[in-house]
Amino acid sequence: MASPLRILGRASSINVRKVLWTCREIGLAFEREDWGAGFRATDTPEFQALNPNAMVPVIVDEAGVLWESNTICRYLAGKHGRADLLPTAPRPLAEVERWMDWQASDLNAAWSFAFMGLVRRHPDYQDPSRISASAQLWNARMAVLDGQLAATGAFVTGLDFTLADVVLGLSAYRWTMSPIPRPQLPAVAAWMARLAARPGYREFGANGTP
Repeated sequence: MASPLRILGRASSINVRKVLWTCREIGLAFEREDWGAGFRATDTPEFQALNPNAMVPVIVDEAGVLWESNTICRYLAGKHGRADLLPTAPRPLAEVERWMDWQASDLNAAWSFAFMGLVRRHPDYQDPSRISASAQLWNARMAVLDGQLAATGAFVTGLDFTLADVVLGLSAYRWTMSPIPRPQLPAVAAWMARLAARPGYREFGANGTP
């Protein structure tokens, strides 16, 4: 019998939670190990042999080691034949991957300074003007998502739930949990209510951890 999937990373990490939620959607058994802030250090030769970037999550299965959270989610969905989460037709696949890439680049870049300063309270992120600019950009990016959700009327890429909803659902929850002024985004709010019907979101998304 094959060994369960190993997931290396602390449960509070937003990127680890993407993978955990994806596993729940697939119905995939896993064993999670605590690595990262407050747990086993990732800046050691032992961990960097798995991921030279010293970041979580990392997974290990019978095929070997894999890192980068969005890539891991795509890999697991593809490996287990979940075309509902990750379509196989070129255009629907591109739509899901576009929004996953947008989450990892444009959206993450927007919230980084405000989140690190206001939530993590990191001393290097305390410039009030930069916090304000980051919060404003974060809101602007979320308004882009609101426009997309208003157009689909359901989930990020259309009527069906996909991996794009996993990665963006976690980001949206972080936005609602962060102490910044936020505009009313009705399509985002309605979408998050739809996500709340999913056990994986309740366990790993809207679980009180920003």
